[in-house]
Amino acid sequence: MAWKRFPYPDAAYVYPGAALQQNWARLHRGDCEPFPEDPTVQEAWRSYHAGDFGKAVDAGLACGMAAYNAANKAAAIYANYLESDDERKRSLLVEVAQRCEEQQEQMPDDANAWYLHAYALGRYSQSISVVKALAQGLGGKIKHSLTRALEIQPGHADALVALGAYHAEVIDKVGVLVGGLTYGAKKTTGNELLEAALKLNPDSAISRVEYANALVMMFGKSRMKDAERLYQEAADCVPMDAMERLDVEVAKAELAD
Repeated sequence: MAWKRFPYPDAAYVYPGAALQQNWARLHRGDCEPFPEDPTVQEAWRSYHAGDFGKAVDAGLACGMAAYNAANKAAAIYANYLESDDERKRSLLVEVAQRCEEQQEQMPDDANAWYLHAYALGRYSQSISVVKALAQGLGGKIKHSLTRALEIQPGHADALVALGAYHAEVIDKVGVLVGGLTYGAKKTTGNELLEAALKLNPDSAISRVEYANALVMMFGKSRMKDAERLYQEAADCVPMDAMERLDVEVAKAELAD
């Protein structure tokens, strides 16, 4: 299968040799992924950070479950940002979710097996419509996986972002009353989760983009100024890898609209 090329290749996103480990803490501040000792797993992550997502998926799957997080993150980010064919996008996200479920059985204490499961199901839900996804029971699965990820790793900023976004999406689609009673979604909780994520990962563009989106979904025009400020801050972030660059470009596009 043909993978689209990452549109912003940059030597700054390539981490040869020791550079990967030296920059690992900053690159993975959002997902708390531990540095892999296996050089072949490191190669899968190098491809991911450089934006060679297809190579990262192939290399990660070739290594087995030890590199599922690299393969799954590469496939999920590619599907979300670069894949324009809706069927292909959904197929990739379903495959990620299925691999995460295998991983959850074999490696139940791997926070990213739960986080990436929720991420894939969340993006899949947006693709088919959040209302339809909630009717299919995907909301409960997403919330459960994010809650589990945070039980394992309370400092997982990306899971906090996703859980905050979950509260906002539910309230936006089914309203405050049904959202609260049926799905446990609350504006105050969503806001607190997103604030906490930003404190943990202050250089993150995506935390700001998701926070801005959530403010508009939960509070409408009354928080538009705050949302615009967050988009501007996100656009001004200095990306360290391909995913962060894609996040910055999303923020720039929001400001241009």
